Parts: sequence; C-alpha cells; structure tokens
Amino acid sequence: MNGNCATEQSKKIDADRSKSYFGNFGGQYVSEILMPALQELEEAYKHHFSSSDFQEEFRGWLKNYAGRPSLLYRARNLEKYLGRNLHIYLKREDLNHTGAHKINNCLGQAILARKMGKNRIIAETGAGQHGVATATVAALMNCECDIYMGAEDVRRQQLNVFRMELLGARVIPVHSGSNTLKDAMNEALRDWVTNISNTYYLIGSTAGPYPYPEMVRNFQMVIGEEVKQQLCDLEQRLPDYLIACVGGGSNAMGLFYPFFNYKEVKFIGVEAAGHGIETGKHAATLNSGRVGVLHGSQSYLLQDKHGQISLPHSISAGLDYPGVGPEHSYYKDIGRCHYYAVTDKQALEAFKRLSRVEGIIPALESSHAVAYLLDNHHKFEDNLIVVVNLSGRGDKDVQEISELEDIDG
Repeated sequence: MNGNCATEQSKKIDADRSKSYFGNFGGQYVSEILMPALQELEEAYKHHFSSSDFQEEFRGWLKNYAGRPSLLYRARNLEKYLGRNLHIYLKREDLNHTGAHKINNCLGQAILARKMGKNRIIAETGAGQHGVATATVAALMNCECDIYMGAEDVRRQQLNVFRMELLGARVIPVHSGSNTLKDAMNEALRDWVTNISNTYYLIGSTAGPYPYPEMVRNFQMVIGEEVKQQLCDLEQRLPDYLIACVGGGSNAMGLFYPFFNYKEVKFIGVEAAGHGIETGKHAATLNSGRVGVLHGSQSYLLQDKHGQISLPHSISAGLDYPGVGPEHSYYKDIGRCHYYAVTDKQALEAFKRLSRVEGIIPALESSHAVAYLLDNHHKFEDNLIVVVNLSGRGDKDVQEISELEDIDG
C-alpha cells in the first residue's frame, strides 16, 4: 500500500523560510505606499482564516454554491486508448460553478473582503476564468467589480468577457506591454494603490506579494484534500503521481500541497512551451527562467540578459505569464516537484484527444497537463495511480481553436 489515507488538513511548510518566504522565494517587494494594505490584509487573513466561523462559511459556500466536492473521474477510455494498465483519474474542477478551480479562491477572498469592510473588488485575469469567478462572487456579495484584462486576452476570450459583463463587472482592457496577464496585473496593482480604503484586490494565482501566495494556496488546497479522501474511498491508497498545468500555479499548488509530506507521491508540473523553448516564444518559466522579482515577490522569471522581463507566449491565455508563484520556485529548488513543458501543438492535440476519447472538452490550460500524460505515459509502470487536474472546461477556447485550425484535422 502506498502511504496511508490520513485526511486531516496538511501541516504548513515551515522549514527554511520566514513567514513571508518559501525558502529563498516570496517576500513583499512593493512600494512603501502598499505596505499598510498588505499588513491590513495579512492581519485580517490570519485572524479570520483560522476561525471556525470563517471555515464553516467558506466550506458552506464551496458545497452549496460552487458544487464541491468535484468529481474524481476514472478515465477508462483514455486508459484503453493508451493501451496501458494505469489507473488514470481526472480531478474534475471543470464541473465547478463558473467552470474552473478559480471559484474556490474567489469565494474565500470575497468572504474576507466583506469582513474587512471592502465594498469594491478588483482583479486581473488572463484566460478569463478568474475574472468570471471574481465577477460571480462580487455579484453574490453585492460588491462593485472591475476586472483588468490584457487587450490580446480580451480578443482571445470574448465569451468570458461577455460573461463578466453580464455578471455586472466592468472589464478594462490593458493596452501595454504584451497586452496579456502580466500587464493586467500591473494595472490592477496601480488601481489598488490609489483606492486602498474601499478596494480589495483579489489576486487569482499563487503569485504576488505575501500573504497572497499562501492565502490563495490555502483556499485552493481543498482540491488536494478531496483527492486524498476520494482515492482512499476508491483505491484505499494514495496516488503515485499528481499532474497539473502551471502558469502562476494555483490549481497545481491546490492539488500538490496536501500531499507535500507524502514523499512517495510524486508531483509533475507542466508549463507552456509555446512554439518550443528553443524559439524563445514560450512561457516555460521554471524550465528556462532565472530568479528575479516581479509583482511583489521573488521567483523564477522569464528575462533577458539585462534583467528585463521577456514577453511570454502560449496558445493558452491562462499560462501566458512570465513568472510563477514563489512556492513553485521553492518546490523546484528542493526537488519536490519536477517541471516539464509542452508545446502549443501538443496541447491542441490533447484538447482534441480528450474530447473525442472521454467526451470531456478541457480548457487549453488543462490540456497541457493532459498532453504530458499522452506523450509520457510509457514512462509510468503498470498499476500506478495517476491523477491529472482538469483545472477548467474548454468552452471558452473553442472559438479561438476553431479559428486556428480545422478541428477535424
């Protein structure tokens, strides 16, 4: 038997880091004007997150509004297609309300915002799923909502833009830099600086200054906690491999973190190789980046020889980011997780293959994780349990893909 089926909440990782660091990564690299806002946020988070009242409300919304627990689905058709004696499970975050894992974190932070007396919520978004989830919880909590989105992502994700506006949010296109997620986050931070008194900045990934990386991870770790319980019920043991896509890294960290202390459970993070790492047109930060500071924390970044941030590329708007959460950087350095990258072409093939084999249309982000399994299943021994986090559904990507190629090709 692989490990045990303990279901208690995982202990926090305290080794080799101060409160705001994961090893050498993290911190609060922000202007002095933002420090009071971060201190206010940290105090509120530490006070409320550990309280039974907060946890009861948070878990209640997850169950009765988001629809948790999400299914852990045995992909038998995919096993047969690969011709392998593997137990392949898909963690169906795509079945959550709003269609992705993002709702977990947004509910947690929206509750926190309300307890802090903030009546305006702002956010950044790339693929739009975080924006939709933010607009959703803002409507639920009766808050004003502004969403910053790179102009290129607005073009790529028109369906999600419409959904955000339908929910009452104002979508603000950002026309600077690469017109993508990095630039949207820059503008959201500028907004927060000037509207601290009434505004809550709801970051969508395990990036940004402390306490965001820890806070987002803790709101997302319900994913891994559920997988642990579900596999104990289905297989009476823990998984052998966990696979998830990594952009900023929240869906992966939510899956991985509850298993951190179970060394026999191996983690695989999958980044976007775009047109190929050798071309320079990619978003594979952990595979080819160097340590630097972006958006308030120290982590691996895509940067040129002068330390300027390089423009990332991915067919997936949600992975099109030149940085990564500091805890992922920590996992890389200590060898707890191995990070790989797959190309746009591989992700597109996985998108089509899972759709046709299992009748499940995955998000392009999630397709990167599926692609790793399709291309590397021969490396796994028979009878292993492999869990792939299906972080979102692909409805939002269908139009973009249909314009790129013949779907029957």
